[in-house]
Amino acid sequence: MAWTKYQLFLAGLMLVTGSINTLSAKWADNFMAEGCGGSKEHSFQHPFLQAVGMFLGEFSCLAAFYLLRCRAAGQSDSSIDPQQPFNPLLFLPPALCDMTGTSLMYVALNMTSASSFQMLRGAVIIFTGLFSVAFLGRRLVLSQWLGILATIAGLVVVGLADLLSKHDSQHKLSEVITGDLLIIMAQIIVAIQMVLEEKFVYKHNVHPLRAVGTEGLFGFVILSLLLVPMYYIPAGSFSGNPRGTLEDALDAFCQVGRQPLIAVALLGNISSIAFFNFAGISVTKELSATTRMVLDSLRTVVIWALSLALGWEAFHALQILGFLILLIGTALYNGLHRPLLGRLSRGRPLAEESEQERLLGGTRTPINDAS
Repeated sequence: MAWTKYQLFLAGLMLVTGSINTLSAKWADNFMAEGCGGSKEHSFQHPFLQAVGMFLGEFSCLAAFYLLRCRAAGQSDSSIDPQQPFNPLLFLPPALCDMTGTSLMYVALNMTSASSFQMLRGAVIIFTGLFSVAFLGRRLVLSQWLGILATIAGLVVVGLADLLSKHDSQHKLSEVITGDLLIIMAQIIVAIQMVLEEKFVYKHNVHPLRAVGTEGLFGFVILSLLLVPMYYIPAGSFSGNPRGTLEDALDAFCQVGRQPLIAVALLGNISSIAFFNFAGISVTKELSATTRMVLDSLRTVVIWALSLALGWEAFHALQILGFLILLIGTALYNGLHRPLLGRLSRGRPLAEESEQERLLGGTRTPINDAS
């Protein structure tokens, strides 16, 4: 069945905005600028402020939801409103997980390459699978266990590629290892977020844009308030600002004032996350959850190719092997092999099955799968 122009637009929008999201964050990290009080030129390392920007982008999805609801007000379209009332505080625990995981990943992005960052996020499959068995009582089929094993093997290969790659003054070996470990730790928190969303949120049939926006609101408000104590908490070698604190938002604004392109990168990150969430939700609705997963894998290829072209990282053949193994693991876990085996055994295309996303059992991603 051929795609319509609208479906092609949605697929392209998801691929482009998803790639911009990671690349713009890394672009901001690469800038050097003077800070406040005449401090010497230093890297723009403000992961918690960048996380606040990401939540602002998610929060904007709430505005998109209400615009859609106003548009559908005069029509008999019930897909915009939830079918039953719900307490918005249900989104607070997942938002706290999202806030912690996102902040960790932005810290890690300062330490490792954009392509490794994107590939290592595939570790979420391991923890979502294990947590779904432990806490949701779900039983995984053989292909899903094989997918988890393949993902572990892929992570090992990507990790080896990082260890064997040449490291410059910006990314020392110790920092790369720490960054990679932080990304994997963040996926544990993301998996907890997915379990919480599955157990307490999805049964209320909340519109995805409303869910993303509500979690974004919680994350934006809480993390913005946390920037105040972070300004005073010493962070030692983990700090990227001259004061040596966990986060220095004032230093970030001073750097933006002295290097306006940082603002362009931050705005690209904020706007891309909003459009990426909208496009991802729309792709799942108009096409399928499997298509969304394939496009997300293509996003990794785009990020890797552009990082190489821009000279942000060096080519290493092991990364190709690692990515292919991770791709196989993701495909096995999400059941992408079944249509192929069905066609080979029957000798004709399978009838399209209705694909309703099911978190942790296969194709559902977290409400706000961004970063």
